[in-house]
Amino acid sequence: MKKLTGIFTILAALLICPLLSGLSAGELFDLPAGVHSRWISFENPDGAKGQGGRANEGRKGAPARPIKAGERVRLARIEGPGVIRRIWLTVRGEPEFLRGMVIRFYWDGQDYPSVEVPLQDFFGIPFARQVPFESALFSNPEGRSFNCFIPMPFRGKAVVEVENQSPKDCGNLFFDINYTIGDRLPDDLSYFHAYWHRDNPTTPKQDFEILPRVTGRGRFLGCNVGLRALGDYRMAWFGEGEMKIFVDGDRELPTLVGTGTEDLVGSAWGLGRFDHLYQGCLLDQNRHGVWGFYRYHIPDPVYFHSDIRVSLQQMSGAGAEEIKKKIKPGNYPELVTDHQRFDPQTHTGWQNFEAPQDVCATAYWYQTLPSPDWGPIQPYEARMKDLLLEE
Repeated sequence: MKKLTGIFTILAALLICPLLSGLSAGELFDLPAGVHSRWISFENPDGAKGQGGRANEGRKGAPARPIKAGERVRLARIEGPGVIRRIWLTVRGEPEFLRGMVIRFYWDGQDYPSVEVPLQDFFGIPFARQVPFESALFSNPEGRSFNCFIPMPFRGKAVVEVENQSPKDCGNLFFDINYTIGDRLPDDLSYFHAYWHRDNPTTPKQDFEILPRVTGRGRFLGCNVGLRALGDYRMAWFGEGEMKIFVDGDRELPTLVGTGTEDLVGSAWGLGRFDHLYQGCLLDQNRHGVWGFYRYHIPDPVYFHSDIRVSLQQMSGAGAEEIKKKIKPGNYPELVTDHQRFDPQTHTGWQNFEAPQDVCATAYWYQTLPSPDWGPIQPYEARMKDLLLEE
């Protein structure tokens, strides 16, 4: 009997350990003194104790509200200390709202946001395409809603808002923000940040900046990237470019460097559709040359102590015969190997070359305040340009 009990104990441990692997010991069953749970939604916009669901005598009176064109709506204003634990949100799935709406986060009284990103890009999917997926930081269970599980601590105050920068009124927006207050936070607290940018097109030999240089101490969490091959270069494999992470004084050359775009997200020899905890490819529309992928540095932390910059090269590759067949002679690319234009008479075999692409990315990281002040996000027209050319 004792032997059977021991076997059952081992089996139970094997089943429970994976559930706890991402948590500190005891986190699921700890009862921290003075920490209280709160939810904010339109049913309880202040997260006030005992005040949820007041509208319509408590019978689902305010689960959502429309957002007019040009309207800016505050979703949450929370007095700290506290930690935002989860965000769920859904809107109509039209591209004008998925990329035309912007979400912002402000921490501890700063006048400018630490996060200002198009709505769907923030939740992990570029190019306003809705796809079901699950990662360690985000999920979209059935391609109709957004979830974020990134913990976001703050000491004094947190403000979350959305703005509909599209020319169309948006139907009902539903959301809830789940958080705790009264948390004990470290003295050297790092705050969550996110930055989005698009270059359409990129400039050959000028690497796309996923994250421009920021100063301070922190941790780079990772990024999601959207990429669209352009013109004649759509016939080629897009992913020969390497990610480069410049940390703590790196200038000419980085300390952290990858080996290729599909290698960055844990795959190899091409890239297909998959969604794993820390890496995935959510868009693989080869026919249209549209790709969307992510990499989150959770088991492999990327720390920085004074500054960081993250970039991605735009390089494509194809066989020499395919280049001759599908690229116009006046548009032959510059080769990476010898930095000369492709010559159909002398170049044979596989060739890597510089290629302009339409690239966007959302970078996620923690850092000490103050946040970098990027200025306003790129305008609606730049975010939407060429977005709906092909499906």
